[in-house]
Amino acid sequence: MSNVNVPRLKTKYNEEIRTALKEKFQYKSVMQVPKLEKISINQGVGGATTDKKLIESAINEMTTITGQQAVSTKSKKDVSNFKLRKGMPVGVRVTLRDVKMYEFLDRLIAVALPRIRDFRGINDKGFDGHGNYTLGVTEQIIFPEINIDKINKITGMDITFVTTAKNDVEALELLKQFGLPFKNQNQNTNG
Repeated sequence: MSNVNVPRLKTKYNEEIRTALKEKFQYKSVMQVPKLEKISINQGVGGATTDKKLIESAINEMTTITGQQAVSTKSKKDVSNFKLRKGMPVGVRVTLRDVKMYEFLDRLIAVALPRIRDFRGINDKGFDGHGNYTLGVTEQIIFPEINIDKINKITGMDITFVTTAKNDVEALELLKQFGLPFKNQNQNTNG
């Protein structure tokens, strides 16, 4: 009973995924096996320049979803067309690591993604070439922690998975091993 409060996916990574990836990519050491470093969640809040309450409610929603205090992001420059001044809050972000990261990932895979209407899997085009993957979610109400009655505006968010993988192929395999439901567009990927 030494596994007290260790997230299920962290245990799965240590006991199954590392070994599977080491064999698949023929790493010499388990230390070379890619791992999930952090999950960054960003949400742009468009009307925040005119309505200050939108940022507050976005921070509260993001904190509820992730279980970690969200912070507002500020604009880096003036944009007169959008009535935007440097330093104004324009979004909300959270960076999750270790236990909170694995718990969020577990809830995302097991509960939130299956709640998306007409869900057919996530697109594998969100990789950046350096082993990181960004997933766009169009509605925050897919998370069961959000009370639909208290929502004043449906907003989306970007969830970025930062891995230590050297390339997208390794990162894709890592995220598939965790259980992220990618679309089966390429049927010839049984490597």
